[in-house]
Amino acid sequence: MYKNIDKATKLELKNLVEYQEGQVVSKTLVQNELVSMTIFSFDKGEEISTHAAGGDAMVTVLEGTGRFTIGGDVFILNQGETLIMPKDIPHAVYGEEKFKMQLVVSF
Repeated sequence: MYKNIDKATKLELKNLVEYQEGQVVSKTLVQNELVSMTIFSFDKGEEISTHAAGGDAMVTVLEGTGRFTIGGDVFILNQGETLIMPKDIPHAVYGEEKFKMQLVVSF
């Protein structure tokens, strides 16, 4: 079930969160036992430190550029690019510049 979002309305996902200086901002759109969907904005230089997820995590960059580290491998993603971070593999996310992303975790 979707929350924090208008239904039957045309929208752009990147407009659901604003940038805030020195912060990572998130808005959860779906959260249940099968899937989680969240939109994030990262200020330049902000990060989510290394952690592992209990499901496969698919990220799509909506705006800007982010750096994703998965088990020691580094990936630079730009707007429109997608990456899957496998379940139980440590990963981190860093704002190379201000950027926004959609995160979908499947459990």
